[in-house]
Amino acid sequence: MPTVKEITTHLESIAPPSYQESYDNAGLITGNASWEVTNVLCSLDATEAVIDEAIQKGCNLVVAHHPIVFKGLKKINGRNYVERTIIKAIKNDVAIYAIHTNLDNVLYRGVNAKIAERLGLQNISILAPKVEINDLSVGAGVFGELPQAMEEGEFLRFLKKNMQTSCVRHTPLLGRPIKTVALCGGSGSFLLQVAIARKADVYITGDFKYHEFFDADGHLVIADIGHFESEQFTIDLLHEIISEKFTIFAPLKTSVNTNPVHYL
Repeated sequence: MPTVKEITTHLESIAPPSYQESYDNAGLITGNASWEVTNVLCSLDATEAVIDEAIQKGCNLVVAHHPIVFKGLKKINGRNYVERTIIKAIKNDVAIYAIHTNLDNVLYRGVNAKIAERLGLQNISILAPKVEINDLSVGAGVFGELPQAMEEGEFLRFLKKNMQTSCVRHTPLLGRPIKTVALCGGSGSFLLQVAIARKADVYITGDFKYHEFFDADGHLVIADIGHFESEQFTIDLLHEIISEKFTIFAPLKTSVNTNPVHYL
């Protein structure tokens, strides 16, 4: 059986840890790199319920997009969901590995390329390349084109269906067709001005605040589809990357919906 190290090394060949943002905590959070892996459970978040599922299904490695630990833990006594998750994983010998902003920041097999694939975008490129790396395939967000222009309302309905979201919050429609698309999985309001500068017709992301919608200022349509909703297909992405390389077992995708936001 492959070891935790062998699986994480493969993941890091696609999304090197050096590509993660300074605030991030990607990498092996619990467990030992030398453990033999019985099976892998892929998820967006590593919550208590996901660890329970891993234990039940015989998976001793959870590969998640979001790190369960973002900042230092001074005590681990189960007072909140983060500490309870860590305790449960350690007690049951479950390794947790997070591949977060480093997977966001790569074009090939990255989070945003997966979204672009769902929308059928063509001619995709990084929206905001990391110039200090001098590699145009590394950076935040994705910019691409629809095969054919769509009317704004038609596009928003297409977006809602293809991204399987129950809600699309958007700015006023501008009466212009949608052809060029900028997007960023997760919280992407920081890229709005870049999307405007790239002359995108629409910018798709999650977690826009009320006053930030005004910043579209008639340049484009902001379409906020939700944080979880924008990144949910990262589970499929992780499953594909692992199952194509390691055929000795069949990696699993979590059946737990970890989205903490619900709509009435």
